[in-house]
Amino acid sequence: MIIFFWLLLVVAAIVWMTARWKVHPFLALIFGAIGIGFLARLDTETLIGSLAGGFGSTLQSIGIVIAAGAIIGEYLDRSGGARVLANKILNKSGEKFAPLSMSLTGYIVSIPVFCDSGFIVLSALNKAIAKRTKISLTVLAVALASGLYATHVFVPPTPGPLAAAATLNADIGLVLILGLIVSIPVMAAALAWAVLFCNYENTDTDSYQASKTPDYPLPSFKVAIAPILTPIILIALKSIAEYPTAPFGDGWVFSASVFLGDPIIALLIGVGMAFLMVTGGRKKIQNEWLEDGLKKAGIIILITGAGGAFGQVLRETDLGEFASQFAAIGGLGVLVPFLIAAFLKTAQGSSTVAIITAAAICAPLIEPLGLDSSMGTALAVLAIGAGSLTVSHLNDSYFWVVAKFSDMETSTALKTHTIATLIMGITGLITIQIMVWVLV
Repeated sequence: MIIFFWLLLVVAAIVWMTARWKVHPFLALIFGAIGIGFLARLDTETLIGSLAGGFGSTLQSIGIVIAAGAIIGEYLDRSGGARVLANKILNKSGEKFAPLSMSLTGYIVSIPVFCDSGFIVLSALNKAIAKRTKISLTVLAVALASGLYATHVFVPPTPGPLAAAATLNADIGLVLILGLIVSIPVMAAALAWAVLFCNYENTDTDSYQASKTPDYPLPSFKVAIAPILTPIILIALKSIAEYPTAPFGDGWVFSASVFLGDPIIALLIGVGMAFLMVTGGRKKIQNEWLEDGLKKAGIIILITGAGGAFGQVLRETDLGEFASQFAAIGGLGVLVPFLIAAFLKTAQGSSTVAIITAAAICAPLIEPLGLDSSMGTALAVLAIGAGSLTVSHLNDSYFWVVAKFSDMETSTALKTHTIATLIMGITGLITIQIMVWVLV
């Protein structure tokens, strides 16, 4: 019990450092790892070894993948590919179903693109649709924001679930497949909330302006969608190939699926396809986009490594013994990672930081919670993702992006977007709990 108390104290200190004093999450996690090591009375050699080993082993499995995913997201954002996807979906569904169209657009775009960036890119399109269809901009904004959020926390290669999968040693392909399943009812619940309860008229649609068209040719729909779908399909095929029933046999098809479906190879193939989104040999533009993508990746990689170090230090403590009490409570083990992530999210704002920190805390708890099977570990990752949705409010940068780029009053954003994220988190937890009862 005492080590659990020390953990609560250290987590509170991490939240305080990041939220109150604006300490970077990388340093906050490293300081937290050292703090819990001293409080747990680990010897110096074990503490330092755990810090370095946890940091290195985490980046070994995930560093290249995060970098490749960030590059794909940057190209999709800067090339206009996100707008191409949105327009294609809207044209297929029709203006009558514009909220569904924007939700689906966000759902697809946010797999490689950070949800903040995705919303900013698509907000002008949202406003143009609101003016054309006379649908409330608030409805469209909540629909788009929730679609972006659904895959942002559940579906690799988004950095959060990728980092959590690496920290918990989960099968990324299985997390991807299950994440796609869980994210559908989560998105649907938020979409229903947006359509039925968010019909606020918060500004004059006549003032909306269409988004600025880039001064270079936009990619085609096929070129824009390829860097997203190809890695997902390859990673999923690898998981299928490695299923115990060996559906692909053990010959060259199996070997090719395992090689091409490795997240590193799959994402690098996606990077190659992302390069096709810019035509005409614009080398200077491509170099700028590549560098910007790598800069964004560097921050996430460092935070992920720090989370791995924190988790490795926790493994050296007796925290697992305390957590084992939850294993026998009717299969409710996923409630623990959900609540930890929800506390971190609500307290400090960032979903990605909440996911990475919660994964580090939960790493030594997976076996005591009865989630140490491949299916259980994957569902634990998703439970952390569901917690990281709960809730987006005033301390979350995404809250302000949604509010300000949709001309919402703060009170309106709290009554619509914030409640939508609460609904999403609870829907995700219920869905995951049912899957635990059925599959684990």
